[in-house]
Amino acid sequence: MAQNLYGPGVRIGNWNEDVYLEEELMKDFLEKRDKGKLLIQRRRRLKQNLLRPMQLSMTEDGYIHYGDKVMLVNPDDPDTEADVFLGGDLSLCMTPDEIQSHLRDELEVPCGLSAVQAKTPIGRNTFIILSVHRDATGQVLRYGQDFCLGITGGFDNKMLYLSSDHRTLLKSSKRSWLQEVYLTNEVSHMNCWQAAFPDPQLRLEYEGFPVLANAKILINHCHTNRGLAAHRHLFLSTYFGKEAEVVAHTYLDSHRVEKPRNHWMLVTGNPRDASSTMLDLPKPPAEDTRAMEQAMGLDTQ
Repeated sequence: MAQNLYGPGVRIGNWNEDVYLEEELMKDFLEKRDKGKLLIQRRRRLKQNLLRPMQLSMTEDGYIHYGDKVMLVNPDDPDTEADVFLGGDLSLCMTPDEIQSHLRDELEVPCGLSAVQAKTPIGRNTFIILSVHRDATGQVLRYGQDFCLGITGGFDNKMLYLSSDHRTLLKSSKRSWLQEVYLTNEVSHMNCWQAAFPDPQLRLEYEGFPVLANAKILINHCHTNRGLAAHRHLFLSTYFGKEAEVVAHTYLDSHRVEKPRNHWMLVTGNPRDASSTMLDLPKPPAEDTRAMEQAMGLDTQ
């Protein structure tokens, strides 16, 4: 009859090699922890930078200026054609690749973009209006002028630029296969954009006029003449969850007017609260609503 001849204190096999292997693994772990190279440490640093609270610029004259920190917001569109879509105001955000962000400490280049239901200014959705040809900090941005959109992502001494290029068989958006929009650290003509007035009948008349803050505009890519658009019905699985796709494509209705998915607002900061935006301010009641309230005796003013 077989019996267990070994007690719990008996070491069998390559026990000495296993002990040294555990010691080496512990030394490697401690060395990576001291240098901040652990996966959990890299993820924590990335999230701290991308989700770092930012303060938007506040406009005194109601216009956008070069050097302003703004959010690019696609206004809510209740008449979306798709059955399933992402509602509410969507802000343009940088979306780093999840795998690449674990392999390196800095942001990957090129970096992706998406549209998110976020109204709070943070590192991943705060853009800076930059001049293309010369330093024009403080000057008013006008319709038809070239400008760049830069973003730091919450990092110090880091600047990426909103860019786009023609669609090819090997380079296009992930879901719609249209012209891709991305962030790059190279300064070129691919970074140039222009603001246009949404109404095509008044577009030429507004050419050269200052761009209003917190108002609907069109953002067109100069090199390809495609408008920045948000696909509320096409979702991307990103590092932060389910978000909407952003492309460079102009959508026109039967009257040759750009659809709401091409509408954007350059949102500035709230002068009453530095941590919020102008979207957080209550909207004044419409004139017809105020007249109806007065007729019904509900107006308290």
